[in-house]
Amino acid sequence: MNVKKIVGLLAIALLLFFVFTQPDNAAGSVTSIGATLRDGAESVIRFVTQLV
Repeated sequence: MNVKKIVGLLAIALLLFFVFTQPDNAAGSVTSIGATLRDGAESVIRFVTQLV
């Protein structure tokens, strides 16, 4: 079995464990990641708008 595949499966297993054991913290983490991605996208849009 490929090492990359094993690491991926372990990461998914850890994520599922985290969701099942601490759903409130997991939801907060997803919300935080979403907010960070949204802020980054808005910054890129603002940059491109300033160029034009």
